[in-house]
Amino acid sequence: MSFRAKHLLGIEHLAPDEITTLLDLADSYVDLNRSKSKHSDALAGLTQINMFFENSTRTQASFELAGKRLGADVMNMAMQASSIKKGETLIDTALTLNAMHPDLLVVRHPHSGAVNLLAEKVNCAVLNAGDGYHEHPTQALLDALTIRRAKGRLHRLSVAICGDIAHSRVARSNLILLGKMENRVRLVGPPTLMPSQISEFGVEVYDDMREGLADVDVVMMLRLQKERMDGGFIPSEREYYHRFGLDAEKLSYAKDDAIVMHPGPMNRGVEIDGLIADDINRSVIQEQVEMGVAVRMAAMDLLARNLRAEPKEVLV
Repeated sequence: MSFRAKHLLGIEHLAPDEITTLLDLADSYVDLNRSKSKHSDALAGLTQINMFFENSTRTQASFELAGKRLGADVMNMAMQASSIKKGETLIDTALTLNAMHPDLLVVRHPHSGAVNLLAEKVNCAVLNAGDGYHEHPTQALLDALTIRRAKGRLHRLSVAICGDIAHSRVARSNLILLGKMENRVRLVGPPTLMPSQISEFGVEVYDDMREGLADVDVVMMLRLQKERMDGGFIPSEREYYHRFGLDAEKLSYAKDDAIVMHPGPMNRGVEIDGLIADDINRSVIQEQVEMGVAVRMAAMDLLARNLRAEPKEVLV
């Protein structure tokens, strides 16, 4: 299997064959997770530490479940009560962790680049569970697996990513991954929620949902990231839903077999109509949650294989 990475910090440094390798392995873990015996010994004897500096439900729960199903010793650090809150630097925290000899470190952090900094200071494999506006690689990978299983392929599809692009690390990681796999990507949303450097992305940009969704294979809605907004990016939630919320009328412009996605948590009646979110014929939102566990199992398995293949360096 072709997967050379020591860490999973983003999609940017993964080659298309590495993405395919990870998704192929994740497919096998979907089957395992649906079986009566959901356990493997792929991470037996290894220690996984989850450090979430931001609140999370889906991501933290699925990483914890993934590690336990693979046989790892899993520890969740309560970062809200950690030494960081008492003034300790991130580097000092990294050195402290290093002395505990973990094998896998899963980190979510509000600042872009913080996870990369940690990866430079520890001996173990580091997985980025989301850092600032930067990336959320396992979300893009689980989205890719969901698309591939629903559409039978992950190339030459037309994908519309809609909503709060500017504040979304999910959008950034998906843009990179979908581009690497030769898909046509459209960004749809109000100009106030588009990144300033949008021209560098090499994608089509629309501020009209009906035009943006015309004949697409995949409709990927995004959450309004209110916690990252420090100004009046939208006039009101009601107006936003009227123009950019996904409902049956807007979805009718996409292909008849187009699938609907959302990384969660959803704001029903703001980003997406509840009937669309729950439509078993179009929505794959619950499948995304299921694929999340399988993808994180595959990512940790592949990183552990590389970790075991190389002797640990001693950092001083």
